[in-house]
Amino acid sequence: MQLTGNLFAQLGAELGHEISTLPDFPAEIRAPQGTLGGVSGFQVELGAEVYTPGDKADVIVAMNAAALKVCTLGSHFNHPQAHYDEQFSLYHRHAIVIVDTDSLTDKDLEKALYHTDNPFTELDIPESVQIVPVPLTTLTKEALKESGMDNKSMLKSRNMFAFGLICWLFDEPMDKAIHLLEDKFKKKPALVAPNTKVMVDGYNYGQNLALSIHQIHLDGAPNEVHGTYTSIAGNKATAWGLIAAAEKAGKHLFLGSYPITPATDILHELAARKDMNVMAIQAEDEIAGVCTAIGAAFAGDLACTTTSGPGLSLKSEAIGLAVMAELPLVVVDVQRGGPSTGLPTKTEQTDLLQALYGRNGECPAVVLAASSSSNCFDFAYEACKIALENMTPVILLTDTYLANGTALWRVPKLADLPAIHPQSVPEELKGKYNPALRDERGVRYWAFPGMEGYEHRNIGLERDAARGTISTNPENHEVMVRARQAKIAQIADRIPELKVQGNASSDTLLVGWGSTEGHLHAAANELNCALAQFNYICPLPKNTREVLSQYRRIIVCELNTGQFAAYLRTQIPSLNIEQYNEIQGQPFAVERIVNFVKVNG
Repeated sequence: MQLTGNLFAQLGAELGHEISTLPDFPAEIRAPQGTLGGVSGFQVELGAEVYTPGDKADVIVAMNAAALKVCTLGSHFNHPQAHYDEQFSLYHRHAIVIVDTDSLTDKDLEKALYHTDNPFTELDIPESVQIVPVPLTTLTKEALKESGMDNKSMLKSRNMFAFGLICWLFDEPMDKAIHLLEDKFKKKPALVAPNTKVMVDGYNYGQNLALSIHQIHLDGAPNEVHGTYTSIAGNKATAWGLIAAAEKAGKHLFLGSYPITPATDILHELAARKDMNVMAIQAEDEIAGVCTAIGAAFAGDLACTTTSGPGLSLKSEAIGLAVMAELPLVVVDVQRGGPSTGLPTKTEQTDLLQALYGRNGECPAVVLAASSSSNCFDFAYEACKIALENMTPVILLTDTYLANGTALWRVPKLADLPAIHPQSVPEELKGKYNPALRDERGVRYWAFPGMEGYEHRNIGLERDAARGTISTNPENHEVMVRARQAKIAQIADRIPELKVQGNASSDTLLVGWGSTEGHLHAAANELNCALAQFNYICPLPKNTREVLSQYRRIIVCELNTGQFAAYLRTQIPSLNIEQYNEIQGQPFAVERIVNFVKVNG
């Protein structure tokens, strides 16, 4: 279903529709097929002015009895007495539910913990829901009976029949879908013909048998801004943002990382880009990954490391070394449910305080947060720009929702991207250079091995503010602590000011950061209130106090217990802040945010 959903989202993007997706799958490497815990889903909303994957689905495709139960009961699927309740169901009362009737055998129902032989009655699905029974398995096997494929291989193509049926239902052109399929399987050409046949048969099944459901025509015309459009996942966008920054800065890109869900796809993407002068190393552990990156930064490269929350914990000491040594380093943290191993495939925003404060000593670093799958590119690029120009580690926070989800993306031209001017060292310091010397912004000059006349040592011990040698002088330590903090603070002069979206004249302001932007934007539109969404967290935009102080009611919404709210209170103690928090491993539902604001207003 992940493949089916991705193909449908990509098709929508190529036709110019805005898209937002939510892949949702178990953490087990191979969860038991047909069981409730093994259900894998992919949710997509597409059309015009799309901000989220949607709260409730208009169309559900349930490939087996377990999927039908999970979609119908939502988070209550394990409750023995649960039945359809629109509050918990993943689809609304007037949805279309397509079910593979071949996957409703007694064995299937038993594995999905049904108590009767009629799942529709047992789940108490209302009559307003349009059930469309389709023998997907039988039809797929019939379509491939002359292909020479074995039974197991034929069953793997059921999703292509469903894809074709959905293309008919949404009136999407078959020629574009066939092209997508050919591109998807270009490295396995033997799979193109059988999967194309099954997909076309699925389309024709809907068209020729005149199913009792009406086609759905999507809102929105192709995008009016000229350019090349595609759907892109957050992890891929992050990888491409790092590559673009290296190209723009004239630096080799070095990635030192260790595989960890859900960040591993960035490593995969960069490891395949040797043609772009990318050097990617899969280190033996998280600590080795970040330390190799710090070595690359010392050597003059654009150095990056990627991880998730548990790995960020392990990297904390080395990030402190990069702060003390004042080296440019980009750390991408793709947040997931925690603590410890936690919920590896579910999303949370619970690493914020770790990113801000999770190091020993006074150890300031820049913290940014991407807010959509597509702008992971922009903020990966921005993280590199800030790191290279200010000689500092930059932590970029994304999360599972952004990493695995996809959005419409206009592919930028390298020439149109902001210039990156890596910090350098003046010619007049040749022969007189030491690592304590700074420019007028307080940013340390960057010299690296191979530059004759700029030889130096860089250390993790405190250095003398004037000579760069080791120092244990108490007064000097305070000077250096304040110098490193001032270097971060001055970055606020060069980042965008905070902008208010929605109805700026309202007395209610929703506040969010990172990946919640789409849901909060939709909620603000429904409530006709204002929204302030933060991408720059440390330092905050210079006008943050001015903006927030204008509103009577400030509601900070985040997928944790209140980390950004707590941070804002330390930065602007005079603010009276309300909180709306969820920690369920899923993105917000717009409906719940709206209800909270209205009920507590």
